Amino acid sequence: MIYQPRTYRNYTKPDDLVSFKVAVLQTDLFISADNELKKEAESSIRRLRGDVEGYISRYPEFATTLIPVAHDKKAPSVVKNMIRAAKSCKVGPMAAVAGAIAEGVGKDLLKFSSQIIIENGGDIFIASKITRIIGLYAGRSKFTRKIGIKIEPEKTPCGICTSSSTVGHSLSFGRADAVVVLSPSASLADCCATTLCNSITSRDDIDNAISRGKKIRDIKGILIVIGDTLGVWGNVKLVDI
Repeated sequence: MIYQPRTYRNYTKPDDLVSFKVAVLQTDLFISADNELKKEAESSIRRLRGDVEGYISRYPEFATTLIPVAHDKKAPSVVKNMIRAAKSCKVGPMAAVAGAIAEGVGKDLLKFSSQIIIENGGDIFIASKITRIIGLYAGRSKFTRKIGIKIEPEKTPCGICTSSSTVGHSLSFGRADAVVVLSPSASLADCCATTLCNSITSRDDIDNAISRGKKIRDIKGILIVIGDTLGVWGNVKLVDI
């Protein structure tokens, strides 16, 4: 695995919030909040990771399967969220892990801060009192850092998750530079972005991918970028940045 520096984080520091990084093993979060909450964030990450890792120790296939697994009413909440999201999108539950961790930590930190933005490898959980602009990062696409998505405060908390076949080290079977999905659930947004990205091998696949995504309950918006082609559906308000 080759580490790719997360240089896009240089462009994601809101002036009205305190921003800081918290890393625990493979989990590397960039967090913005009313005040610094490193200790609280690390505690939350360790708890959530422990829940997922503990479940995997009992059911090893949970970590490797590429298809949904059965609901388990005894599973920890973070695992239930992953299972539920994966079932909706017909993928393996680990497709939801980054979004699930971001969302879990975000909800924990809302006990200490009125606003939270958490970025976990391109997957975002946001709860905001003001309008925010989430910039698009799509590798070498001409749209990178040229356009953003406007997020109104009344639409939060929500998840804004991105999957890419050309950026990062995540497993992908497609060729899209970026598939961005908006949902009240970051776990679901993460899974949906993954499955749609896997289905796109050329710009001709964009319409079909959007048709699939909008049929999934609680998916509110989709943005797809491949090369110089862009597809948009739903509650995605684009702005120049």
